Amino acid sequence: MADVHNKAIRSFNMSRIRSKNTKPELIVRKYLFSRGFRYRVHSKSLPGRPDIVLAKYSTVIFVNGCFWHGHEGCKYFVVPKTRTEWWLKKIKRNKELDKKNTRELWANGWNVITVFECELKKGKTENTLQRIVNQIEVHENTDN
Repeated sequence: MADVHNKAIRSFNMSRIRSKNTKPELIVRKYLFSRGFRYRVHSKSLPGRPDIVLAKYSTVIFVNGCFWHGHEGCKYFVVPKTRTEWWLKKIKRNKELDKKNTRELWANGWNVITVFECELKKGKTENTLQRIVNQIEVHENTDN
């Protein structure tokens, strides 16, 4: 099946997709900061470059896009109709890297929290953000 856009439009559309400082990521960061949590972002020294690193709590947070990380059963993860095989291979590789990075982080004593963008949509945001804080606090209390 042919692409519905010409090469120039497709290139422009793809150039607008951000991997850092996405809207879902900013929602989480703003919430954590307002609750007194201090963090670093996109740490190059940790596997997978976590979006948020709370060193004081030995916790990292990945804010994943549902499409790019193949969020199963999610309405935002739709397999493209063009270049399907290429996309499925790319998404599968992303998921494998996610698992590898999570295992490495766990092995080094990090608490790993993964949040998908659909969990930060209207109606779910507050529960998701509270769950993140709860997971940070539970890990902190079991660490001491």
